[in-house]
Amino acid sequence: MEALIETLGEKTAIALTGLVIGLLFGFFAQRSRFCLRSACIEFWNREGSAKQAVWLCAFAAAVIATQVFITLGWLDVSQARQLSATGSLSGALLGGLLFGIGMILARGCSSRMLVLAANGNLRALLAGLIFAVTAQASLNGILSPARSWVSGWWTIAGGSARDLLATAHLGHLGGIVFGLLWLIGAVWFIRRSRIHHHEWLFGLGVGLMVACAWLATYQISTQSFDIIPVQSLSFTGPSADMLMLVLSPPGQPWDFDIGLVPGVVLGSFLAALIGRELKLEGFKDGQSMRRYIAGAVCMGFGGMLAGGCAVGAGVSGAAIFALTAWLTLIAIWLGAGLTNKLVDRRHSQAPQTP
Repeated sequence: MEALIETLGEKTAIALTGLVIGLLFGFFAQRSRFCLRSACIEFWNREGSAKQAVWLCAFAAAVIATQVFITLGWLDVSQARQLSATGSLSGALLGGLLFGIGMILARGCSSRMLVLAANGNLRALLAGLIFAVTAQASLNGILSPARSWVSGWWTIAGGSARDLLATAHLGHLGGIVFGLLWLIGAVWFIRRSRIHHHEWLFGLGVGLMVACAWLATYQISTQSFDIIPVQSLSFTGPSADMLMLVLSPPGQPWDFDIGLVPGVVLGSFLAALIGRELKLEGFKDGQSMRRYIAGAVCMGFGGMLAGGCAVGAGVSGAAIFALTAWLTLIAIWLGAGLTNKLVDRRHSQAPQTP
């Protein structure tokens, strides 16, 4: 890392790190069909287990690897935003519910939309653009007062209060054991679904990229004169940042997030190209377009309100056992299950007009 920083400079080095990790994440996510929405639908409908197996592989790998890095002394996440800053419990719960609702309506979370858009899915491309605009409006635009108002309903101080491992007195070894339990669950689902080995292997790769992002940003931050945030993968803030970079005059500073988003797109495109899965897909009617737009708006506002998306909170934040991240993850599952039951399942069970 020190040689990389000296050769390229701090800003270029951190952006390149984001690009490489994003590229690998995009490749692994495309090949494994990593998708929290699909895993939620399988869980609530009790239909199949393949998507749950892939998601559990990614989640367990992220938790185990991150906690191992911390235990070995290679990583310190105490200054990460998810632990050190004041958190919002109301934002995590309501934002997570909104994100879960939007994820079902748009047929994919924010990271999945990036992956699908790179494969030629125009529905995901439109939803992703609306998601980014809504996220930016929630951060600094017309929706920011509403976000701040809801976030202020129920807050929690940063530090040990937001650290579940510290609160439960489990330590990082306890975090590793917890991750291993999830991995056992993943193995059970793998055996039950009998998915191809490359799917669960690439699923593990998705989770490892989350841990590697934590490790890489921390290592660069310890050797940089500038302030480099210790962070991992997330797609709500980075999507908004990427939108503003495109709309702003040239010369804006680079950071990890600026490299991450195009990296994911490039990685997914390469994976689809190798697998011969590039295909242009559009909307079949106006009703489906309205559904995608509504879902993208819910995810953009909900993700910014919660402080993370299905990956940012649901995997990255959960891997460091941030309280608000776990609340967001639980709320996403509940919001997704409720929306799936009230919208998709009710529609599929409705009698057809002859």
